[in-house]
Amino acid sequence: MNKLILLRHGQSIWNLENRFTGWKDIPLSDQGIREAKASGTLMKSHNIAIDLVFSSVLERANETAKLAISEMSLNHLWNEKKELIMNRDQALNERDYGDLVGLNKQETSDKYGKEQVHTWRRSYNVPPPGGESLKDVVKRVSPFYKSQIETEINKEKNILISAHGNSLRAMMICVGLYRGEEISKIELPTGSPFVIYYFKGNVVKSEFLV
Repeated sequence: MNKLILLRHGQSIWNLENRFTGWKDIPLSDQGIREAKASGTLMKSHNIAIDLVFSSVLERANETAKLAISEMSLNHLWNEKKELIMNRDQALNERDYGDLVGLNKQETSDKYGKEQVHTWRRSYNVPPPGGESLKDVVKRVSPFYKSQIETEINKEKNILISAHGNSLRAMMICVGLYRGEEISKIELPTGSPFVIYYFKGNVVKSEFLV
């Protein structure tokens, strides 16, 4: 079986501060660095092999991939300059939270109301002001999945995607694990590898590594 591993970046500084981050380029916190390294150690303990690495263009996802792979003794994924070989694309960026970016989530609930903020965060179709709905994220992730990821899955490659909570939820919809109306219930903890197993191009099971 080949595998598609979805890895949400480790905790960022703004995750720690409970802020809406979106496309803002925020680094990992100290805990996020530990989470990223631990995810690599965990994948290594499960004998996970990786042929290709994909990431968003945002630092927190790039650094998570680098830190995780550095724990896995996968020398073929590093070039002569000791740089991780990965395909970086903004199609895998986090959902754009528009006018909410940078705001503390509790303060935002106090300002707009808890129910309104919950709708912006968890509905499939409703975007926050100036931002994207999850449905919008699926629309930009889907063509990338079809052209870049699915073709490699069908070649039986093992793939790591280091990205963000909402772009990875969108990826779960693209691979057929969930429908749009179900995905808001799915939690993706930071730094926790989620593995989708394939046999001849078909999903046979999926799980968080423990």
